[in-house]
Amino acid sequence: MKNTKVTLAGVELKNPVMTASGTFGSGAEYSEFYDLSALGAVVTKGVANVPWPGNPTPRIAETASGMLNAIGLQNPGIDVFVQRDIPYLRKFDTKIVVNVCGKTVEDYCRVVERLAPEPVDLMEINVSCPNVKEGGIAFGQDPHALEEITKEVKKHAKQPIIMKLSPNVTDIAEMARAAEAGGADALSLINTLTGMKIDIYKKSFALANRTGGLSGPAIKPVAVRMVYQTAQAVKLPVIGMGGICTAEDALEFILAGATAVSVGTANFADPYAAKDVAEGIERYMDQQGVEDIRELIGAVR
Repeated sequence: MKNTKVTLAGVELKNPVMTASGTFGSGAEYSEFYDLSALGAVVTKGVANVPWPGNPTPRIAETASGMLNAIGLQNPGIDVFVQRDIPYLRKFDTKIVVNVCGKTVEDYCRVVERLAPEPVDLMEINVSCPNVKEGGIAFGQDPHALEEITKEVKKHAKQPIIMKLSPNVTDIAEMARAAEAGGADALSLINTLTGMKIDIYKKSFALANRTGGLSGPAIKPVAVRMVYQTAQAVKLPVIGMGGICTAEDALEFILAGATAVSVGTANFADPYAAKDVAEGIERYMDQQGVEDIRELIGAVR
């Protein structure tokens, strides 16, 4: 029997495959296709302390080998999430990772405090949100701000915290070290790259927000490079994501140093994508004679 178990900040996952926040809701739609117990963890859509309406439409546009989104983290707020989504996810034998968003440090801390007594396993802190007190720059684009928000969230968190890093920076290793210095338990990356699309016939922006987050296969080489650099820079476990569609894609991230991986945009094209990735990793281990998934983590130096 091959061992596919991995450990993130003391939490054991049956396999390294997770879902990427914002692409899987809270799992209800996808559970109509397969048993979510097949996954190592389900990562929920971003949750804020109050409901967020999100950005005006249109807010999704297809691109070559990917998509742009400017959803704006629309969500019903923490109260609805706790009452509706956590009980639903508890039906499955998988770990629950809650993605947390906010506009101020206090916003994040309120959500983290609210989740402290709840049966969730990990929290992923989305630091790509605009810091309204700093003129809109994302927390994840300033190493000092990243270290400070990590420290504050850790003071209020009962569960381990994963800091989700933005790729829209000059030096990803510097950001990873800042999160580590702040006390992060794990890191996840990459979030979307900032992009733009213009409709040449309407002579207007394809998204009402003008810019959006680019995801999908187009960003995978950038993501693999950043995961490798991060894994070399810190001692924390890393969750890799960005354009994973197949087990082969996921294995690139694992070999680069990721302990776990998240499948995102691929879920929109194929609702079975995450399950297929998990099964494909097992097949690869059989073919390659790998007894333990940990033999592969960071095997490429």
